Amino acid sequence: MIAILPVSLLADDAAAMLRSNGIGVLVNNSPAPASIALFSDALIETQASSVARIEEAGSTADINPETIVQYEVDELALDHGSLSVNTSRGLRVRVGCLTMTPVNSAEWTHYDVADVDGKLTVSARKNDVYIDIQTGSPKQAKQPAHSNRITVHEGEQKSREDKCGAAQSPRAPVARPFLDSPYAIGTGIGIITVLTCWALCRNPAPISPEKPQP
Repeated sequence: MIAILPVSLLADDAAAMLRSNGIGVLVNNSPAPASIALFSDALIETQASSVARIEEAGSTADINPETIVQYEVDELALDHGSLSVNTSRGLRVRVGCLTMTPVNSAEWTHYDVADVDGKLTVSARKNDVYIDIQTGSPKQAKQPAHSNRITVHEGEQKSREDKCGAAQSPRAPVARPFLDSPYAIGTGIGIITVLTCWALCRNPAPISPEKPQP
């Protein structure tokens, strides 16, 4: 009971659960068991031939093979791959500056989202889905929200290029400062070596000559 109690309390505090076959599924870059609690900002990755399912109150999301997605409360941030959402609580999917949202959050909505090689495809299986385009332009920001909105009606599929200033990928490497690069370090060592040799190898007058100069 002592060993089980902390785990049960941890599961109660979790926002969702992830189910999988436990093979080729990673959570925060670590192999995931068949069932694991998910908390906000958890990063999920499925490798080839691996699938997983996110389960939370009123929503499920099936994650297809070769997909990277970040779990957030009421939203899934899709980095690459595809997933299928079935929700009665308005679970959103975000791809860069594009956000897919059920038109009626109180009704069951089933929709698929795929982002492969910079091309976004949204399929509305049951009920309609909005595609909202977020923009930082001051001119567009003053316009009504629906001015940058596309509606995918039930039974339709719409695609667009995902080239609208997407945020940095969760797995994107952080650029290192130039002075920390091997090239900068090697150049610095070379300059120091040349200056040292110039100072030691030249033939100046001795500091303490035998016959001091007048």
